[in-house]
Amino acid sequence: MTPRITLAVATRVLTQLRRDHRTLAMLLVLPCLLITLLWWMYDATRGTLFDRVGPALLAMFPFIVMFLVTSVTTLRERSSGTLERLLAMPMGKLDFLLGYALAFGVVAAVQSVLAVSIAVGLLGLEVQGPVWLLTLVAVADAVLGTALGLFVSAFARTEFQAVQFMPALVIPQILLCGLFVPRDLLPDVLSAASDVLPLSYAVNAMQTLTRTSATGDVWRDLAVVAGFAVTMLCLGAATLRRRTP
Repeated sequence: MTPRITLAVATRVLTQLRRDHRTLAMLLVLPCLLITLLWWMYDATRGTLFDRVGPALLAMFPFIVMFLVTSVTTLRERSSGTLERLLAMPMGKLDFLLGYALAFGVVAAVQSVLAVSIAVGLLGLEVQGPVWLLTLVAVADAVLGTALGLFVSAFARTEFQAVQFMPALVIPQILLCGLFVPRDLLPDVLSAASDVLPLSYAVNAMQTLTRTSATGDVWRDLAVVAGFAVTMLCLGAATLRRRTP
């Protein structure tokens, strides 16, 4: 791994994103609009319902958006032959993936700051813990979505196939993360499955920060999310193909 090459890849990706206004709007604006839409739906009882679902939304929407954009973008690089040309240069697969992760990590940071600012500042989400830590968890969750998207893109041949991974890898995490039913009330089998899904820990960290100022459990959950992200990046480097057959 060469830091100079990783930074060059990240700069290239950020330049492409800056020129792609639709993708940029999806990354930065869509999560904020979705959170605002759900707040509006719960407007009559926002003092209770929005405070319950708001933390899960802050973890869920960045994760979903980053997964979709990253998986499709990486597949496009491979199917167009761009990845093959890049890897013909003195650059390893890990340099490529880390460059993408760094670029989308920067976008994730901006995305998370915007989403948290709107949820806490404008929509009245009550937070007992540090807001900066809430933002950090949101960033880590968005990076997790990026890493998972990079990983699954190696197994898809078309953009439609990349999107098809969402029902298999993303929706089960949404169902079992504690948004609809508290995790401790799930049947034993589903509770065990929830314990090995990273989105559960991101949601748990968000919910903890809205209930208490104690941050010990939050750092533990954050470490789990970061560990999953690093693992997905390593697996992505091991499985990334230069070109789509």
